[in-house]
Amino acid sequence: MSEFLKLKKSNCKNCYKCIRHCPVKSIKFSGNQANIVSDECILCGQCFVVCPQNAKQIADGTEKAKVLISSGAPVIASVAPSFVAQYEVSGIKQLEKALKALGFAAAEETAIGATIVKKEYDRILREEKRDILISSCCHSVNLLIQKYFTNQLPCLADVVSPMQAHCIDIKKRIPDAKTVFIGPCVAKKDEADHYKGITDAVLTFEELNRWLKEENIEIEADMDHTENSKARLFPTTGGILKTMACDQPDYTYLAIDGVENCIAALKDIEEGKLHKCFIEMSACVGSCIGGPVMEKYRRSPVRDYISVSQYAGDKDFIVNDLTPGEKTKQFKYIQAVHNMPSESQIQEILLQMGKKKPEDELNCGSCGYNTCRDKAVAIYQGKADLSMCLPFLKEKAESFSGNIVNNTPNGIIVLNEDLEVQQINKAAMKLMNISRASDVMGEQVICILDPKAFMEVKRTGRSIRDKRVYLAEYERYVEQTILYDKDYRILICLMRDITDEELQKEKKEDISRQTVEIADKVVDKQMRIVQEIASLLGETAAETKIALTKLKESISDE
Repeated sequence: MSEFLKLKKSNCKNCYKCIRHCPVKSIKFSGNQANIVSDECILCGQCFVVCPQNAKQIADGTEKAKVLISSGAPVIASVAPSFVAQYEVSGIKQLEKALKALGFAAAEETAIGATIVKKEYDRILREEKRDILISSCCHSVNLLIQKYFTNQLPCLADVVSPMQAHCIDIKKRIPDAKTVFIGPCVAKKDEADHYKGITDAVLTFEELNRWLKEENIEIEADMDHTENSKARLFPTTGGILKTMACDQPDYTYLAIDGVENCIAALKDIEEGKLHKCFIEMSACVGSCIGGPVMEKYRRSPVRDYISVSQYAGDKDFIVNDLTPGEKTKQFKYIQAVHNMPSESQIQEILLQMGKKKPEDELNCGSCGYNTCRDKAVAIYQGKADLSMCLPFLKEKAESFSGNIVNNTPNGIIVLNEDLEVQQINKAAMKLMNISRASDVMGEQVICILDPKAFMEVKRTGRSIRDKRVYLAEYERYVEQTILYDKDYRILICLMRDITDEELQKEKKEDISRQTVEIADKVVDKQMRIVQEIASLLGETAAETKIALTKLKESISDE
């Protein structure tokens, strides 16, 4: 299944949007990439629709269709009735003309198959008197039930989809024909692959558009109309019901769209809250005209509904019915392994996420999961990791940076571009004898420091680094660094207290000065003595003077 909906790793930006919108959470986050878990995926395509970086990719079936055409067999396109919403002013005749230019032998409406299917739904309700019957047109809904609501499989109508019914009908009428379904749905690619021999290839409208563009073929604007086309309503919410008789007095007929709503209905069925119902279920909001490929690139639900409604006639297509065996479709349980953690394991993971008590569980959904407990379960299952909890990361980062800022011996002051104090740490407060941070927060920096250096850094954009400054008001020497962060529009001042170093330096310089003065006196005294006994010392006087001079220079250097 994963081959039909893929991840383009280079584009995945670690945003979790696909996880937030996946109704069954079939996304595994690993290696900083959001991967689709194929055995859990229902191919609704929501991750493809919402991805802001186009990191989800639908497998292209164009080459497969081209191979079918080149084989020499007649290739018939089965075009989903939502095409009239996609192409708006073009009817099936103009679309068929364009498809023939691509090499197709003919194009027909999938609505022909829909007519066969709806008649079978009416027959089942009339003759078999099932308690609950769920339409089986939407492959994503079928997968949802097969994977997550297996106890409701008997409620799913064991009837082929309109795509399959139409393709079977085509192959009965045209010997050796190959069929290519064209529509707005990625799930149909999986349906065609799983039930082999019925639909030979599947194209999305997007793939068809690219192909037409490559061949410089345009679909002409010309609408055709026929009264026998009621099943063209199928791609709208409630469209199946509008084509059915709905004449069983003890049945409730209802239409549900959107996976979340379908899940809610299935839970009601599971709990025994619904009886005597025919439920038209569609995974996409708005049904097929809200399909993932259509919604990704164009979303006009009202206009699309009007286009479909106006194109549909009041009577059924004239169709050749299929045999009971050809119309029957068996749905099997598809196992999706879900290892569940114990309560103690969930609690341990919550602790690792910084959720020490119930009020710490914000259930904000930023990670993509509805609750912190759901996220903990996903971590246990290997589908998520701790780093996906944004409040946890924020608190961790704030705690980490806070510890550094508050425990560093260096003073730190943060100003906004108006030179107002936004943050000050304990070391800076101690340095400038400030008792409470609130005394200076929001105040101009001139209240505590000379603003000249800050103004210069802001004006030039050039940082000042390790500049020795005497803060006369505080009788402190500091080594001052001022940085300007243009992205966040703040100035950061770092001050290292070097008062003790400066005092030690002054003391040492004072000692050196005193030593030099003493050495000068010794030299002068020695020279007087030397002059008195010059005749006796000879060259010794010169050597003594040199030695004493070197001593003096050595002391001065220190």
